Amino acid sequence: MKLCLLEAHKARRKDEVPVGALIAAKDGTIISRAHNMTRSLNNPTAHAEIIAIEEASRNIGNYRLTGCSLFVTMEPCIMCAGAMIEARISRLIFGCHDAKGGAFGSVVDVNALPLNHKLAVSGGVLKDKCQRLLKQFFKARRGTEVAITGPTRNRLYA
Repeated sequence: MKLCLLEAHKARRKDEVPVGALIAAKDGTIISRAHNMTRSLNNPTAHAEIIAIEEASRNIGNYRLTGCSLFVTMEPCIMCAGAMIEARISRLIFGCHDAKGGAFGSVVDVNALPLNHKLAVSGGVLKDKCQRLLKQFFKARRGTEVAITGPTRNRLYA
């Protein structure tokens, strides 16, 4: 998780939501590392978990990551949970829970759905450090949003 926090700090320096992830093979070898890049890539799917899964698949030459573990600083969202299921990730280890979007117990639990794959899940690893980094990021951003709603809002960022 300490390596994931280093990735999260990279995201923070790029003004991205500070989430970092890595994937380890069954033998513990790290096969990918990533951090959020949604703003940098102008891509809503560029979460740390998705980028880590894509990189790991390229590195091992297989879209199935059977036996692999995904470590991430914050509980994954439902999009990332779906990608983990499709990749057949065996184990998820995360730092802090995400009360607004967590898909492994906080908002929804994808393991409770009748899907064809389940992950072993452990949460709360270095929880305080992971949580502190996110809170500091959002505290610094608070009040800096553009106060425009409706159809004009999205055009401001294009």
